[in-house]
Formats: sequence, structure tokens, C-alpha cells
Amino acid sequence: MNLPDTRHSRILVVGDVMLDRYWFGDVARISPEAPVPVVKVDRVEERPGGAANVARNIAALGAEVALLSVVGTDEAGHSLARLLAEAGIEASLHEDTQFNTTVKLRVLGRQQQLLRIDFESSPTHEVLDSKLVEFRQRIADCNVVILSDYGKGGLAHIAEMIRMACEHEKPVLVDPKGDDYARYAGASVITPNRVELREVIGRWSDENDLSRRVAALRHDLGIGALLLTRSEEGMTLFTDGRPRYEAAHAREVYDVSGAGDTVIATLAVMMASGESLENAMRWANRAAGVVVGKLGTATCTLDELKG
Repeated sequence: MNLPDTRHSRILVVGDVMLDRYWFGDVARISPEAPVPVVKVDRVEERPGGAANVARNIAALGAEVALLSVVGTDEAGHSLARLLAEAGIEASLHEDTQFNTTVKLRVLGRQQQLLRIDFESSPTHEVLDSKLVEFRQRIADCNVVILSDYGKGGLAHIAEMIRMACEHEKPVLVDPKGDDYARYAGASVITPNRVELREVIGRWSDENDLSRRVAALRHDLGIGALLLTRSEEGMTLFTDGRPRYEAAHAREVYDVSGAGDTVIATLAVMMASGESLENAMRWANRAAGVVVGKLGTATCTLDELKG
């Protein structure tokens, strides 16, 4: 396949942003206080996470992206805004004085993750209402909408956002969370992984059973398509026809964190660039194979996608 021209594709990303922090160090001994390793930290990195990582992946693929989210008036929120600005991403981050910016802190010894610590809270309704107003103003200027749900409270109005996107005839892609997908009714595509989908439709006995359960879910909620990401088993796209399967492209899996962000970002960019949903899935599968070979939340560039 030849890569499409992505330069004129415009994606609006709305969802839960977070700051991914990495503390790298060496482990040389066990603590005398408890049977745990002592990590001597010698390097610290910060990267945009969640919906911010989705936006970063879109920018890496050469498309235009606007990010709409909520942060706290804290050091983590300021760091996230700075990182996004450095990446050239247009970010409208509504500040909430009663909200703590979500932070995921990972401690690594010899490149192996030893511990993850999460800091999070929920935004206030007033800030969420102002974000919905801005969403209404921005939707006409985009080709595709991504709603990146990490379950942190930033998408309280997601049903209304999907309705508005449909009114403007904009494809809306959702990265879902939780066990109730009714809030995603009317979406063009949802992109759960295996664990997330099992929470909603239960365990399936075989591929035929899976297809039946997905078809019922799509019918009940009016969802156009479902792209199931299956880690080492690749991806399966469920539409009205027969399911389409793509084998995994990863040569070596190093870290799967953030791979779902890359998948939905690539899918949206390719759809906005004129690719069919099936071809967009193929490109997304390739991109996922690139990022799982990198440490932490990462991006896939157009050059890497060509390779």
C-alpha cells in the first residue's frame, strides 16, 4: 500500500490527558526496611499521555491536530502544556483549580518497570461545560473526531459530543473504557482491546461466538464498526460484512503502554486522508507494531510506517 497524503487531514481529539513520568535507575541491593529493590534514580523523563499521546501520534504522522481537555492548575498541568507546545500541538487545556492533573509515575530499574504510581481526581462540572461549548465551536473545522476515554471524568458529555459529531457528519472514533458502552451509542468506530471488550460482552467461546456478540452490541448501540485490538494476535475489524483480520506486525514486543493511542490516532489520520476503514486498519496495525518495540508511550512517524 502507498501512504496517502496526510498533510491536510484535521483531527479533533477530546479526552483525558495525563503526564507520564519515568524514573530510570539501577538496582544494586534490596532494602533493609522491606523485601523490595532499592532503585538509585539517575534519569527522569516526562511524556504526554492519554489523549495527549493520541495527539502526539497524529502530529507524528504529519496531520493537523487540535486537542481539547482539562488539567489542574498544578506543576504537572504546566509540564504537560509545555510538552505539547514543544511538539507543535494546538492544545486547549481548560484549567480546573479543584482538579489534580493525572500523573502516571513509572519506576524502572535496568529498563524493567518495577512500580507504577497513579495520581488522579475528577474535574468539576463547570469546566466540563465550558469544554463542551468549545467542542461545539471546533467541530466544523475537523475531518474526524477522536474521543479518548481513560475513565478519568473528562468525557462526562461524551454522548452529547457524539450526537453533535453525527449532526455535522463527522466520523467519530472512540477509545472506550468501562463496562457500559451505552454512552458510545452512535459512534462510527470503537477500538477496545480484548480485556475491555470482555467486560462488556463477556467471554466468547470461539470466533463465531465473538462475531455474534459484537454484532449484537453494534446493533443495539448503532455503532458503525468495532476494531478489536488483540495484542500478539493482531486486530479484527467488525462491520456489516465478514470480520477482517490482520496479523500482528511486531517483531519484538518491548512495551505495550500507549499502543492503543497509536492505533486510534493512525486509524483517524488514514480515514481523514481518504483511506477506507479496512486500509486504515492495516496502517494502524503497522503503527502498533512499531510502537510496542519502544519503551513507554511512543509515536510512529510516517518514515517508520513506510518501513
